[in-house]
Amino acid sequence: MKKSETQLGVIHAGFSYLLWGLLPIYWKLLDNVNAKEILANRIFWSFIFMVVVLIFTKKWGLFIRTFKGFAQNKKQMYALIIASLLISLNWFIYIWAVNSGHMIEASLGYYINPLVSILLGMVVLKEKLSVPQYVSFVLAGVGVAIITASHGNFPWIAIGLAVSFGLYGLAKKLINVDSAVGLTLETLVVAPIAAIYMAFLFVKDSNAFLTAGIGTDLLLIGAGVATAVPLLYFAKGAQKIPLSLLGILQYIAPTITLLLGVFVYQEHFSKIQLLSFLFIWSALTIFSLSKTKLFSQSGLKVRGEKRT
Repeated sequence: MKKSETQLGVIHAGFSYLLWGLLPIYWKLLDNVNAKEILANRIFWSFIFMVVVLIFTKKWGLFIRTFKGFAQNKKQMYALIIASLLISLNWFIYIWAVNSGHMIEASLGYYINPLVSILLGMVVLKEKLSVPQYVSFVLAGVGVAIITASHGNFPWIAIGLAVSFGLYGLAKKLINVDSAVGLTLETLVVAPIAAIYMAFLFVKDSNAFLTAGIGTDLLLIGAGVATAVPLLYFAKGAQKIPLSLLGILQYIAPTITLLLGVFVYQEHFSKIQLLSFLFIWSALTIFSLSKTKLFSQSGLKVRGEKRT
């Protein structure tokens, strides 16, 4: 791959993670709206926006062909439905967490997510892990245990975000389609539910959309763009750079979210939380290094692999 292509990939992927890291600012602007209504609008307008994108990029024909293929392939159709429900759940937890003052715990969820994804790969796909990767799981487990013991309850926001996105990634492995077409299909599955809920709120006269002011209306409509643009840039970047580099870049988003929570929105960040994060960061450092030549050259082989 040409160096210029790799550099362009880093810019695209880095920009997508930058946008994801700053996304809490967007949801904070909508803290006067119920999280469920934000989610419904996010899904509905994401679908509308993606339809426009497909038409302008001349991928509508590909979308129709892919849609017909899913209708004939039950396995992929079920995987699509599951993926759609999981990403919707992930979006809801994140929006609720940000607007309820739990931005720090939300960032923790996305720090843990890569480790959850690898754990799912090990359990479900029978993938082998190296010794350093096992160590990273132990350290991450200690970090989660510390924050659980200190609060007296399970950090369900962080774990919910990590597990839902990890399972979403697993379901996506069964769906091999163009990224723009895939996002359109995923939002299509849940868009009718979102539309029905929006109509229900309208009938009950408890909707914020079209009643809370033009600023709120534009932000709710813009949620579709705010959702789709980072995903499209991520897809463009992921095609041009190695997976190991992409794995390092993904920590940009939760780091920005953590900094926003502590320094902009003044969420309390205790010494216990710092200790927990230190264990998580140590786990991620070891995990990231385990995917480089440093560990492979040191003789730390994948467990179960025969030594020569």
